[in-house]
Amino acid sequence: MASSPCGGGNFDCGLEIQTRSVEQTLIPLVSQITTLINHKDKLKKTEKTLRAIQKVGQAVSVAVGRFVAVGEAIAVENEDLKDEMGLACFDARRAGTAIAQLTDVSGLEQCEGDGRSTVFSDRTGMVKAARMLLSSVTKVLVLADCIVIKQIISSRNKVLVTLEQLERVSTFQEFVQIFSQFGNEMVEFAHLTGDRQNDLKDEKKRARMAAARAVLEKCTMMLLTASKTCLRHPDCESARINKEAVFQRMRLALEQVIEIVTDTRSGGEAKALPVSIYAGIKDFKVKVEGLRDSMYGVSCEAVAAQLEALVEKTEDFTDSAYTSHEQRETIIQLCQITRQETKQLINTWRHAQQLLKAKEATDEMELSILKTCQSVSDLRRELHNVAVGRATELLKLHSDHLVLQALKASGGDGNLEAVADYAGTLTEHKEQLVETCRLLCHISGTEPLEITCIHAEETFRVIGPQIISAAQTLALHPTSKIAKENLDVFCEAWESQLCDMAILLKEINDVFEGRRGDKKTYLSLPRPGKHSANLKTVKAAKLDAEEQTTIAKLGLELCLLTSDVDSEVERWDEQDHEIVRLCQIISSMAYSMYLFTRGEGLLKTTLDLFHQAEVLSDQGLQLCPILHSLSTQLLDEDRMLIISETEKLSTACQQLQVCAKTPVQGKSAIFQKVDSSIQNTKGILTVVVYLLPICNKLIRKHWREKQLSTPVSEETLNGKGSNGFGVKSLEQHMANLTFLESK
Repeated sequence: MASSPCGGGNFDCGLEIQTRSVEQTLIPLVSQITTLINHKDKLKKTEKTLRAIQKVGQAVSVAVGRFVAVGEAIAVENEDLKDEMGLACFDARRAGTAIAQLTDVSGLEQCEGDGRSTVFSDRTGMVKAARMLLSSVTKVLVLADCIVIKQIISSRNKVLVTLEQLERVSTFQEFVQIFSQFGNEMVEFAHLTGDRQNDLKDEKKRARMAAARAVLEKCTMMLLTASKTCLRHPDCESARINKEAVFQRMRLALEQVIEIVTDTRSGGEAKALPVSIYAGIKDFKVKVEGLRDSMYGVSCEAVAAQLEALVEKTEDFTDSAYTSHEQRETIIQLCQITRQETKQLINTWRHAQQLLKAKEATDEMELSILKTCQSVSDLRRELHNVAVGRATELLKLHSDHLVLQALKASGGDGNLEAVADYAGTLTEHKEQLVETCRLLCHISGTEPLEITCIHAEETFRVIGPQIISAAQTLALHPTSKIAKENLDVFCEAWESQLCDMAILLKEINDVFEGRRGDKKTYLSLPRPGKHSANLKTVKAAKLDAEEQTTIAKLGLELCLLTSDVDSEVERWDEQDHEIVRLCQIISSMAYSMYLFTRGEGLLKTTLDLFHQAEVLSDQGLQLCPILHSLSTQLLDEDRMLIISETEKLSTACQQLQVCAKTPVQGKSAIFQKVDSSIQNTKGILTVVVYLLPICNKLIRKHWREKQLSTPVSEETLNGKGSNGFGVKSLEQHMANLTFLESK
């Protein structure tokens, strides 16, 4: 057999793919080249087949050539990656040329007579060329991804420098100038990290990124008012403490973002999440149920020890001062039942091993396995009910925000003694919420939700003392408008975290009840103008009874549309698709707006509604490029339909954004803005409801998983059959590689 034009060796680059954009770019290439390699050995060599094979090779070579040209341009602009990128591009070009040579079968008889290698005579050479191509293309993509990481690090460094300047300013004029620059840098950082968050494959990293970005969003406004308060009252110790805490929290959040994008930690080894009770129970049940297939895969002692570790973790529930006596007794009783059932299982397990020498579980063991799994499931259900019940009660208790109002009033009166009393009450509430978040973490059901629980716990732990220091500052300077504004901002952050906790609670319940409950990111990080140094507070208003009645019908129509969206989303097989994720977020936000029209839910004022509308429009605009990307994979008729509907969606989102951002004054104008916001939101949902089933159908049609190992027939090579591999298909897929041009 003739040697390959590429030579030998394994060219796997060994680089880990961490983003979905790189992965999705490679999947079609892997699929098509694998199909080419797996042709039938005795393929009928008709003229049509030979012509198709030659066109395939030429298409690969041309597409790789364009791709390499982009990679080489990137290498020129990035000196530190020049050599590595250049080598990867060289290998890719060489592999593309080799594939073109091996598929040059126009004169097959002459080729075979001359002893020249072809795809028919040198399958090993084809495999080597394909491996080199995939390896080098992957390396180019990953190196290009490194440039994105460098951009995020560079943006973070600029933010840090400006942050240090802000911390040292001594005059209002200097502060206003630097904060304006800081705001622009934070907007750039928000866009870069938002794109990165959506692109990450790892759900835990996405959740950690969402938590860090949420901290940066809330802290940006806190930094503004805390710094202004310190400048106005430079000798006030509580103001200084308040400001320093904000700066410290921002630095930690910025560091966490870099740890995520670089996959490293400044302290060395990555910090593992503590094992939750839910995760422990899940692993315990897997081991127990695994005994059906093999009684020797795990030891009796290991199963018993794992159960004891689980029981020990339930002490977080039983030792809590807020757990009722009845709940404590029930948990202890269920732990004892689980111990007894596990002990019985171990006895029957050992008996089967020693006496029967059975390879599979006996009937007696099967019964013990069922009883053990049922008992541990009952324990999980009780722990879930305790944690969720506690959280629900606390959210209801704090819904009126009486303690925060009392702190504001006491601070405004200059009553330090009353502030101290209410500070003690707030501290107690903080401890209750912190402990509840810890319990929710145990039963959350997924690692992303565990991370969100940890973020909520940390937020309550930090913001509680910050509210107290802000209230103390106001009590010392009761006539200070800046000190009052600062306390308002920290109280709003507390209220916002309570709202986030309510959303988190719903998602945990969704997981427990078997519905989809992956963590969604409802973020609205800094946008131009939102955190300007001379920002004036917009007065929030509530609808009166007459306005509520008028808007109710419109709200009901919005509610029906959200139900339609949810129904269409449930029909998708690929529930983690980006289109599904964004549509779920849009539907959830629209439902919150519907609740507002009923005087219910988390949106209390018109200001809340307008902010929600603005964030919803942002999510809709994020959906548009994804739909455009989908349209590039479709044929003319389908492509034009998606493009047309995407333009409608973009227009509706822009209209909603303009409406939400336009300032109005007067009761009548505010009500008209509410009406317009909901009408525009209805327009967005109408397009989404229409697009969801169409996109679902087209994605099923064009992105169905191919049977890579199935031998390829002549019809397949000519573009027929379910795994169609025509030249047009390959060119469409290879076109994805040019996405580097947009970076």
